[in-house]
Amino acid sequence: MMDTEEQLFEVFENILRIRNECSCNIFSECGLSDMTVRQIAYLKAIDEQEEVTFSRLAEITRNSKPTITEMINKFVRRECVYRKPCTDDKRILYIRLTDKGQKIANAEHNALRRVIERMMDSLDEDEMDLLIRILQKVR
Repeated sequence: MMDTEEQLFEVFENILRIRNECSCNIFSECGLSDMTVRQIAYLKAIDEQEEVTFSRLAEITRNSKPTITEMINKFVRRECVYRKPCTDDKRILYIRLTDKGQKIANAEHNALRRVIERMMDSLDEDEMDLLIRILQKVR
């Protein structure tokens, strides 16, 4: 028989596997199952900024402007971002996420939501209440 630590390890490993599976499904739904961790981080950085320019994104990600330009061009081809000219100064371009880019940037959050939905489908109300109370104790 397994000890408690091993059982917990197995349970959480399964939950993480389900979360990863949900993340992969989200990327597949977008037709982008080959996204790298770095690319997802760039999309998240764009998502976190209200108005982000190429220069500002280069600062945030600690990359050169040519590297950012190349990456944004790839994202444009993959329909994850678009360029929006500044209304006051047409020389300034803002990088904005498309719906597809937004979905990818929020994939981890949405994958976790899917895991929770699966838990809710698997547990009754009393079990969910107990699970919540137990997990709230974890610090």
